[in-house]
Amino acid sequence: MYYKGYYHLFYQYNPKGAVWGNIVWAHSVSKDMINWIQLEPAIVPSKPFDKYGCWSGSATILPGNKPVILYTGIIAKRPKPGYQVQNYAIPANYSDPFLKEWVKPDDNPIVKPTYENVSSFRDPTTAWFNNGHWKMIVGSKHNHRGIAYLYRSRDFVKWTKAKHTLHDKSDTGMWECPDFYPVSTCGTNGMETSTLEGGIKHVLKVSLDATRFEYYTIGTYNTVKDKYVPDNTSVDCWAGLRYDYGNFYASKTFFDPSQNRRILWGWANESSTALEDITKGWAGIQLIPRMIWLHPSGKQLMQWPIHELESLRGDRLYQNDVTLSKGEMLEVNGITVAQADVEVTFTFSSLDEAEIFDPEWSKLPPENLAMEICGIKGTKQGGLGPFGVLTLASKKLEEYTPVFFRVFRTWDNKHKILMCSDATPSSLNQDVYKPSFGGFVDVDLAKKKLSLRILIDHSVVESFGEGGMTVITSRVYPTLAVGRNVHLHLFNNGTETITVEKMNVWSMSSPHVMN
Repeated sequence: MYYKGYYHLFYQYNPKGAVWGNIVWAHSVSKDMINWIQLEPAIVPSKPFDKYGCWSGSATILPGNKPVILYTGIIAKRPKPGYQVQNYAIPANYSDPFLKEWVKPDDNPIVKPTYENVSSFRDPTTAWFNNGHWKMIVGSKHNHRGIAYLYRSRDFVKWTKAKHTLHDKSDTGMWECPDFYPVSTCGTNGMETSTLEGGIKHVLKVSLDATRFEYYTIGTYNTVKDKYVPDNTSVDCWAGLRYDYGNFYASKTFFDPSQNRRILWGWANESSTALEDITKGWAGIQLIPRMIWLHPSGKQLMQWPIHELESLRGDRLYQNDVTLSKGEMLEVNGITVAQADVEVTFTFSSLDEAEIFDPEWSKLPPENLAMEICGIKGTKQGGLGPFGVLTLASKKLEEYTPVFFRVFRTWDNKHKILMCSDATPSSLNQDVYKPSFGGFVDVDLAKKKLSLRILIDHSVVESFGEGGMTVITSRVYPTLAVGRNVHLHLFNNGTETITVEKMNVWSMSSPHVMN
């Protein structure tokens, strides 16, 4: 949230180790979401209503610029993962811009679960105001039905469960970390969470416990019936839209009033082993904050790293009009690339070399279709592609993480653009998870042009395809491609010649983090 000139980040944290457990709400503040001051945890288990952990939740700014936190507390260890209730906390001193102290009133818990959902009832959202009531949703499930339970309150303390859910869907399992917010149908400006009129659509996002991926729909919120209905172009969960087609979970958005934008922030867990996490002393990272808005088509969201990230840019290398023939690779020399910001635009003169989209692929699970094809095809020779960037590469290419496009032609002579971030060759360490992530890019190829922006940071590669239409994050653990031994290459392994119309690569400084 944004309060008195500072961004406040609250996050799940175990102060006693690098594995799950002993969960508190850690707290950091920043002027720019890049450089941070770490504070003491804001909320720690101290009451009967959060005895066994302070789990995820949200912040809401009440009238008078008064923030309040809603969070899930565990009051008993059974049934696993615990008996879950919803609590609130308020600042001890509203005049403190750092909000170092938080008070948990004794009238907690404010929301208790229905009997059948006591261990699947968590992660309250930022609240919105409508028809004289504050509204919020809590993630849950019943049997295999994913549920966003709706609650109403006049005073933010006494909450009543609505007779119906805001939204639910069969055969989707537990909905964790739900998020519900408006987006403008024109322009990139964000909207305050209680905005209900004007040119808007609503977004409902859920983190699906069954897949450990996130899914969102775009739709209409009926403010009279308090029901959300996805558009017919949006599919609930499984085969639906995702913010990020890689290692990305438990995200939250918030409205930033200082710059009139909505910010999306996701978490990437580890792909390394628990023993390696313990050895390095930490596990799990927050990714770079992203501005988020509705695409002009109204069918999907767009994402882009916040502009403040550019303050870390250092040495720059620029090239343009570089031709890459079949099998050609070009190393980017002259700057450090273990921490780098890469922007590159590729062009091609023809779509004739696009590979045939194998009809057999239609038999693959639709929710993992792009990922499966990336795994099957990889960077093997193709027609129009694969072309892209080899990140975090060792000198002799024993290790590298390629981010690339492949273009296919379907039976009806249309084109499908596949974007991949392939961790399979990323590390010689055989104990880490090395998936080949992928997503399709829904863009017209009339201009015969595709762009990539890639943020490289030692063990994480965040890739934004075609201006933020498709985003993929990979966690990787090179053993050779480390520090000054990291290399960066442009490549084309397709029969169609590719031109690098322009490329900018910046080495990136580290942000300041103060304890």
